[in-house]
Amino acid sequence: MAITITDNAGEQIKEMMKDESAEARLRFGIKGGGCSGLSYSLGFDYEVNEELDIAEEINGIPVVFFSQDVPIIEGTQIDFKENMMGGGFSIDNPNAIVSCGCGSSFKAKEREGSPGDC
Repeated sequence: MAITITDNAGEQIKEMMKDESAEARLRFGIKGGGCSGLSYSLGFDYEVNEELDIAEEINGIPVVFFSQDVPIIEGTQIDFKENMMGGGFSIDNPNAIVSCGCGSSFKAKEREGSPGDC
């Protein structure tokens, strides 16, 4: 398993998936952008490309991610935390060496570049 999903995050994701079709999968990955060079992508997808994707079931949730993202997301934990302001997903990636102050982007160990300002 490349990533883990905590029980809190799993409950929230399952609740969100109730409004989706039975073919829905959680797609997690990275994309270029953000002030530190990379940002996370988290959403629902309905297709799996057998050549490019890895599909797994994690904590009872069907998950798909691009195989090329594995070196950067390996060991990542997705959690859901609630506070007085509401709640949201948090992502703890051991491969991120720099995270943006706003928490939405990061720089991975394998990548070069300098962080920017949020």
